[in-house]
Amino acid sequence: MRAILTLLCFFLVFLVHGTVAWRVNQPQYAGVDVPSGKLMSLSFAPFREGYSPLEEVFPPEEHIEEDLSLLADKTHNIRTYSSIGGGIEATPALARKYGIGMIQGAWLGYGYMDNKKEITALIKSANEHPDVVKRVIVGNEVLLRGDMEVDRLINYIREVKRAVKQPVSYADVWSMYMKHPQLIKEVDFITIHILPYWEDEPISVAGAPEHMEKIVKQVEDEARGIAPGKPILIGESGWPSAGRQRGMAIPGVVNEAKFIRNMIQVVNRHGFDYNIVEAFNQPWKSNLEGVVGANWGLFSADREAVFPLTGPVMENPDWLKHFAAATALWLLITAVHFKNFLQFSPGRTLLFLASAQVFAICLVTLADFSWYTSYSTLDRAYSILLVAANALLGAALLQRYANVLSEKPDPEKLARWLRNAYLFFIMLALYKTYGLSVNGRYLSFPVEQFLLPVSGILGMIVCLLLTKPTQYKCLLRFDSLCGGELHSRRDPMIAYFLAFAALGMVLGETRAFMDGRDFIQAHPGFSEGLPVALTYTLYNRQLLSWLACLLVLSLPFWSNTPQKVRG
Repeated sequence: MRAILTLLCFFLVFLVHGTVAWRVNQPQYAGVDVPSGKLMSLSFAPFREGYSPLEEVFPPEEHIEEDLSLLADKTHNIRTYSSIGGGIEATPALARKYGIGMIQGAWLGYGYMDNKKEITALIKSANEHPDVVKRVIVGNEVLLRGDMEVDRLINYIREVKRAVKQPVSYADVWSMYMKHPQLIKEVDFITIHILPYWEDEPISVAGAPEHMEKIVKQVEDEARGIAPGKPILIGESGWPSAGRQRGMAIPGVVNEAKFIRNMIQVVNRHGFDYNIVEAFNQPWKSNLEGVVGANWGLFSADREAVFPLTGPVMENPDWLKHFAAATALWLLITAVHFKNFLQFSPGRTLLFLASAQVFAICLVTLADFSWYTSYSTLDRAYSILLVAANALLGAALLQRYANVLSEKPDPEKLARWLRNAYLFFIMLALYKTYGLSVNGRYLSFPVEQFLLPVSGILGMIVCLLLTKPTQYKCLLRFDSLCGGELHSRRDPMIAYFLAFAALGMVLGETRAFMDGRDFIQAHPGFSEGLPVALTYTLYNRQLLSWLACLLVLSLPFWSNTPQKVRG
């Protein structure tokens, strides 16, 4: 009879896991299908993993040709951002081979000599390949970055206009053209970036089409009084498929698909000229903009489509593989502890099996996400270390669960190991939260890294409630959770640090919104801006999830009434 009940528990846990996994990974409607045919233009940077303009490691010509052959039936044009470096100079000739036009750019920055080289290379390329290079762009977001003054930029624009026959422009976020309207008179066409995710007041995917229409109309109205009828190019518009949430702007594969499809509906309806950022995910951008910066492509860094332009879209197309991996790991865990839970009552067996399944899901989720968002050897080493730390903690927690559910005493060695492991994760959590508080614009919330430690505390509370319901007052004492008598008088300080870190992160996120130039213009005054910024902060589901993680991690450390004090 006990064996039958155990098998029923197995089947129930497996069925619940499978049902939930299937339900949350259903294909989703992502908007009207994109009409067949080519897109107008895609931002093109041929940097695969291991290549980076920051480190001056440029791709060989064969990579550029492979990429252009892939894009030949996807887009009419590509937009490039630089004219020198490695095999970049070969791009116009290769684009001609595959029937692709170019909007070629020159990358400008602080350095005078580097700028002169870029300008010279741009002029040379435009004059040598007039059939391919249809338009040129002098500088990209140089004013936004504060790399030079507008008068110096205008001199570069005039220099190029004198030397080439193609239309010349400068590309920046739309608000820079509002701040420096003299640029409108200097350029042959106005190139604006409309990136709802990066707005000082982030726009949701649902609100992005209306926002795009509003911005283009605003720029048209500004240009009408300076240069009536001057063409406008939406030089960059896109959405990230992974990374940190900003206010109402939530990265994701489905959301990227929704944005691109809705954007194409808008531009087709209004006849806007556009360029989508970008063709391929760029691993090197993680050094500047974190995970979110590396994931704006229609194709992954491995040159696989991130999402389809027609039909329903799945957030995680590999969910079946992840389900299988988590199930296999769960079966391995249960095989190790098989003798233990054969002696449990059905309720305790179900609790142990469910806990083991949760731990397996946490490990597989962490391994997949951390590896996918690792873009260097150092990143991958950190991912391996973190997965190993989570696995070791999970193994120790399951042994503790088995001891509690079978009402066996815990060896002090296990208790000490659990305490040290949790102190490690708490120090890591404080470090991560400090970064998010001080300068978190490009930092992702590390929820996946702490799912198992957090689940471990919650699971231990349930185990103790089931086995020692009369001792509920001791549940939130760390020595009760890990076993042994290792409580320290200083433990409440850990809880205070975690609480202060959580508060600091909320304040830091709110302050970041209030410091935005466009935000200040829209909401002048502290009393007017604070409620709006706080709304964006508290709408952030990733931030709230991380706050919940910090709260759970702090739970065992609030009490200062141990049975036996050490330290």
